Amino acid sequence: MRFLLRLASLVALAVAVIAGTVDSIQSVAASAVVITPMGDAWQDLNPGSLESLQSSMAYYVHPGFYTVALQWLMLQPAFVVFLVLSLLLWMIGYKKPPVAGRFAA
Repeated sequence: MRFLLRLASLVALAVAVIAGTVDSIQSVAASAVVITPMGDAWQDLNPGSLESLQSSMAYYVHPGFYTVALQWLMLQPAFVVFLVLSLLLWMIGYKKPPVAGRFAA
């Protein structure tokens, strides 16, 4: 399970780096700071899954949760969302080193 969490963390980190790179390229091209919100990035990649998530959240959880939490998340920069997700997955899958050390009996 730890391997899968660390692998998912690596994938999220790669997506964050790609999103940050795209934002920096657009910023240089526009000569102004361009930061893509998560909602816009998701809408560009797969609009059907975003609409399905929105309807599922409104039906199964609560419409108020969607308007507060999910809307707030969709307004955050995409690279930040994936960086935080990568960090959380890495922290969950982290293996603590043994207390006694490597050569303890």
